[in-house]
Amino acid sequence: MSKELEFLSRLAAAGRLDRRAFLGRAAALGIGATFANSLLASAVRAQGPQKGGDLRMGLTGGESTNSLDPATWLTQVPQNFGSTWGELLVLQSPEDGSPQPMLAESWEASDDAAEWRFKIRKGVTFHNGKELTAEDAAQTIRRHSDENTESAALGVLRGIDDISVDGDHVVFKLSSPNADLPLLLTDYHLVIQPNGGYDDPAAGIGTGPYKVEVNEPGVRHVSTKYDGYWNDDIGHVGSVEVIVMNDATARTSALQSGQVHIINRVEPRTVALLERVPGVVIESVPSKGHYVFIMHCNTAPFDNADLRMALKLAIDREQMVNQILMGHASVGNDFPISPSYALYPEGIEQRVYDPDQARHYFERSGHDGPILLRTSEVAFPGAVDAAQLYQQQAAAAGIQIQVQREPGDGYWTEVWNAQPFCASYWGGRPTQDSMYSTAYISGADWNDTRFFDEGFDKLILEARGELDEARRAELYREAALKVRDDGGLVLPMFNDFLDARREEVQGWVQDPNHETSNLRAATRVWLDQG
Repeated sequence: MSKELEFLSRLAAAGRLDRRAFLGRAAALGIGATFANSLLASAVRAQGPQKGGDLRMGLTGGESTNSLDPATWLTQVPQNFGSTWGELLVLQSPEDGSPQPMLAESWEASDDAAEWRFKIRKGVTFHNGKELTAEDAAQTIRRHSDENTESAALGVLRGIDDISVDGDHVVFKLSSPNADLPLLLTDYHLVIQPNGGYDDPAAGIGTGPYKVEVNEPGVRHVSTKYDGYWNDDIGHVGSVEVIVMNDATARTSALQSGQVHIINRVEPRTVALLERVPGVVIESVPSKGHYVFIMHCNTAPFDNADLRMALKLAIDREQMVNQILMGHASVGNDFPISPSYALYPEGIEQRVYDPDQARHYFERSGHDGPILLRTSEVAFPGAVDAAQLYQQQAAAAGIQIQVQREPGDGYWTEVWNAQPFCASYWGGRPTQDSMYSTAYISGADWNDTRFFDEGFDKLILEARGELDEARRAELYREAALKVRDDGGLVLPMFNDFLDARREEVQGWVQDPNHETSNLRAATRVWLDQG
């Protein structure tokens, strides 16, 4: 890196050179925008955060049915707001995806990875003044791993046989070895609560840098700085307001006018326009997230394997990526693992658009008449347009898809995981095991394709305890092929996370683990009040 570029980055970080001018000077030096932005972000962080100010976020993914109970969090508003007041035992690193200490300050495993000990951090208090204990942590995991729980984290915790407390440590004994346990505990549902949330799971009491002040589901949520917070490295603003803005146009307008500082789910077709708006910065990062159409494998007519295959062959993934997401994505292959996962299954043939073969399978299925596909603007950016494009593509194979647009409010309770064919999205998970355990093994509560396959379940269980990486990779490859060829998943694209912020929002961390900086933008950033 040239001394000139380093000097320019320091000027920009100090506010003496605006970002547009910095990028222009960098380009003149032959430096690409991605590297220049990364350099600027590092320089800003090196300047140190400013304290105070009121951060406002305009987010899609909020409904009147939202609860503060972490077990129920499905969408972005409760997830982002929850990260302001709640914390996990472990957090995933934005650099390499490794597990990083949070409320657990350290951990160790037995030689066979079947027993784990997590040391709980001292000097941490809940917002009600109670000191965090190892028993609170143990109770939290017990609540989410109980077979009667409604928590979506149950699938990733089912391998835990016993949870006990030994002084400052929580001890987990597993039914089979699992080298990924620390990463499984990064699931955003696993917010540590007093007595695990058994007393009042929706009380909104956690250990985070902010405490809940306003909770108006479907409208707005506000949290204010908690003076007793233990970690000065995060939680820089004085308050965080999350405003529910499910309409993409409303979010974009609010950002442009300065009504909000941060928005999520920028529509790909508006990226080029927003990039030209003074004072606005696009934050784009490739992800494990994926936009999908899901079929219930146990519900007619999708219980017919030939019909499922017809619908997988009747979608043009390349056109979907280019026309719906304007290239801000990579092509999917009908299994939920992107190349950013460790042990990604190499060498699986890419499924391509083939109307003739789709027609063949459709005719062989014996199905007659239209197929109802439900969608909504909240399913993913461009979901309504994507469903209509899918309709046109399938028509070339003689398949009639009837697109039904559903209201945004209630979509995640009345349509997703309830109706047999709909548009949806997944944000990805820390590991292949956690992705499959959350949504594809037979007992998973969020098995939204109703994919029940004992052979698949055995593959995931064996891979979980396999310490030889080569063998583990083989098992994950077999699992991916089963989902791809037998399941009810139509996965056209892995989306880039597209968020946007005002220039005065500083300290943004690009994090591929989830959108809005792994749902933690509000706790990581600060406001330039100069």
